[in-house]
Amino acid sequence: MTEKLHKFADLYRGQGPWCAAYVDAAAGVEGVAEVRAADVRAALAEQGAPAQDQQAMETAVDPAYGLPAPISRFVLVRQGEVELNELLPGPLVAPKNISVDVVPDLLPLLKHRPEEFPYIVVEATREDAEIRLRYVGRPGLAAEADLAGSSEDISKLPGGEGWAQDKQQRRTEDTWRRNADDVAQQIDRIAASSGARLIVLAGDVRARGLVLEQLAEAHKPLVSMLDAEFRPEDSHQQIFEDQVQERVALQWAAEQDQIMDRLALQEGQANPESVTGVGAVVNALQQAQVEVLILNDSALADRQLLALGAEPWLATAEEQALGAEVLGHVSVPSAMLRAASLTDASLLLVPDGVLPDGVDVAALLRWPVGPEAPGANAT
Repeated sequence: MTEKLHKFADLYRGQGPWCAAYVDAAAGVEGVAEVRAADVRAALAEQGAPAQDQQAMETAVDPAYGLPAPISRFVLVRQGEVELNELLPGPLVAPKNISVDVVPDLLPLLKHRPEEFPYIVVEATREDAEIRLRYVGRPGLAAEADLAGSSEDISKLPGGEGWAQDKQQRRTEDTWRRNADDVAQQIDRIAASSGARLIVLAGDVRARGLVLEQLAEAHKPLVSMLDAEFRPEDSHQQIFEDQVQERVALQWAAEQDQIMDRLALQEGQANPESVTGVGAVVNALQQAQVEVLILNDSALADRQLLALGAEPWLATAEEQALGAEVLGHVSVPSAMLRAASLTDASLLLVPDGVLPDGVDVAALLRWPVGPEAPGANAT
């Protein structure tokens, strides 16, 4: 699943040094928290962090009292201020990292929480609905809305014949449709404002169908119907939640497959909308040409690029800086993530074996690579 990086652009523009800490945040036993904070401060001091940053970080890495373990924390500090402080459910997914860098090192955060992935869970009845906006890996961002509709003439009368019965049934159908329209409008509003990528629609089968009919055409393809009802007071809750998470995982996998399929289709094209390899990806990032950066970060962790203070944001050598200030050497993943954020690209982190043999980084492009000039390869 891709991560839109533009939300980090302001951080990436800030002047360093930047102090980062990716640590276990579980409360643990008494006294451990003080030792952990002191260790973080000592590690920063050893790397030459300013005293004000050491103090700010020591305070920021407090344990997450009252929250269930395992839980992790990612903190960014600059000029004595905490710029980012994220609690992340689950254990560390990469080694503990405490660093001082010329640009923010957001890689541990992005690996732990590869995507917020907003999605909507709706449980609809013919009378009302419960609508929940959620984010993968970000339970603290969840929001709920209860929408109550009209209950007038909400049930069809069983049996009976004649004009009066038909009129009653038409009134009932009209009430259901009005309620479904209200629910659909609320879902459309939430989906549009959040960028939701999946809408799980559960509840009464007739209500689900009416809501789907009333949804905006742009949001109908996002809907996944679920033949279950959410009843938090009984054992069905976990079954329901497991089914929702299965739909999220399937959507996540489908999106990654689509990206890799796009990359494969570009192979061998005369003017491909993709590039592979560090040099070609750097060149595309310098031109703000990258739409999706596909990165195997572990394979490139030991290689470095130059981070620049202005466009083109990164370079392989000083002569490529185009007059921009050279901030210093940083790892290839860190430099590329920063340039991708500052040029509004998306990110897909992949493990070994996903990219073609011998390729550690690739990019899907906003426009194709141009044809080579005649004689460009002449010796």
